[in-house]
Amino acid sequence: MDIETREYKRATIFRVSGRVDASTAPEFDSQIKALAEAGRPVVLELDATSYLSSAGVRALISAQKVLKGRGARLAIAQPSVRVREVLKIAGLEPIFELFDTTEAAVGSL
Repeated sequence: MDIETREYKRATIFRVSGRVDASTAPEFDSQIKALAEAGRPVVLELDATSYLSSAGVRALISAQKVLKGRGARLAIAQPSVRVREVLKIAGLEPIFELFDTTEAAVGSL
């Protein structure tokens, strides 16, 4: 798993490439929580995320809760087919804002 962050005026972009599984989820969780605790809106670019385990889903839910508590939001941009399937199967699609482009996600925040 590779994580890259970049700053836009309105949000932090958090790009995740590769697998978010049992071995990489703790790093993913740690980094996304650090961003969430800063209170800035976060856009997750997940088009290059080939796998998202239940541990990764827990990290997403946890980060979203922290952000809401700080008055900020989490949006998911360009989710890969696999990520979208996981969110759908888990019944979480309605909970997360999903966008086809990063620009649309940033614009929604």
